[in-house]
Amino acid sequence: MSIPLPFRQRSRRAERDEARADWIDERRREARIVVADVIHHSDHLLRVACNVLIRHGETPEEREDARILLVVLEAKAPGRGNHHNQDPEVER
Repeated sequence: MSIPLPFRQRSRRAERDEARADWIDERRREARIVVADVIHHSDHLLRVACNVLIRHGETPEEREDARILLVVLEAKAPGRGNHHNQDPEVER
């Protein structure tokens, strides 16, 4: 005989999956807030928010819009992030 559902203990895996889903939902909400207020946030924070939405956005349109915004941010600061690949002789 099985224990009724309200008294059955949930597995640790189910608890972990639910906690992870809640955490992702919260990060997605924060990313949307940052993207909605572009003017008041740094480019770095916008990049982080875009990466969250690209990976965890709910719709394909949301993911695509975040990807486009990330491309625009990267175009705004060309060469950013490539400083470790440059030849030291060229900098002299």
